[in-house]
Amino acid sequence: MPGRTFEGRTVVVTGGGTGLGRATALAFAAQGATTVIVSGRRKERLDQVAAEHPAVVPVVADVTSEAGAQALADEVRGRGGVLDVLVHNAGVFRFTPLAGLGPDTVREVLDTNLLGPLLVTGHLLPYLAPQRGSIVLVSSRAGHNPGPGSSAYAASKAGVHSLTRSWAAELATHGIRVNAVAPGFVRTEAYEANGMTPRQVAALFDAVTAGIPLGRVADVDDITPWITRLADPAASLVTGQVITVDGGMDTGAEQTGQDR
Repeated sequence: MPGRTFEGRTVVVTGGGTGLGRATALAFAAQGATTVIVSGRRKERLDQVAAEHPAVVPVVADVTSEAGAQALADEVRGRGGVLDVLVHNAGVFRFTPLAGLGPDTVREVLDTNLLGPLLVTGHLLPYLAPQRGSIVLVSSRAGHNPGPGSSAYAASKAGVHSLTRSWAAELATHGIRVNAVAPGFVRTEAYEANGMTPRQVAALFDAVTAGIPLGRVADVDDITPWITRLADPAASLVTGQVITVDGGMDTGAEQTGQDR
């Protein structure tokens, strides 16, 4: 049975309708959070997550807009104005060669991955500061180790790393800790949402596995424990950190072919 680390706490998870966001919201709920507010643009997906645990509260909100950020702030205020943990998970990736990278794609990626956290944090800070709460941003190893075809995405995630360190220094005066988790490849619906077929996704994972020393692509359950650990009050002196969870890809080593 999961521990009750977040007993009585209120948590906000953006992009909480699918994939890693959904798993993160349910992980906080399983660890005792009284209220886990999940946001996203698709009501039906949010409602499905809410049906999985009574602590989950769905809020339809686009984090790239002032109205979306305000909707989250209104929900927190309406539930007592208390916020203990804010998880910035909403994000998009568009792997596009530079020759085909247009301004609309760049704006979409930067608005969601970088502007979104800025807007939402600005609106929720008044409720987070009195609790001496925690912010966890979901980034990517692409933010510090980009590959070809990911210039807009990698730039947005490098920006997230910068936000993490800047906010950690700035918000320490409020007792707020700010950290990030930077996964490598993770099995989620995001690849299909980016236009890839299941066969293409399988081929991609087969190809990248050769560069993962631990020999496998991550599942969401490999990532969520790091998000909850960084938000855990027990990590009270951990701030300004970007934790890479990629199976050892950043070591530069490759599999040697033996069974794992």
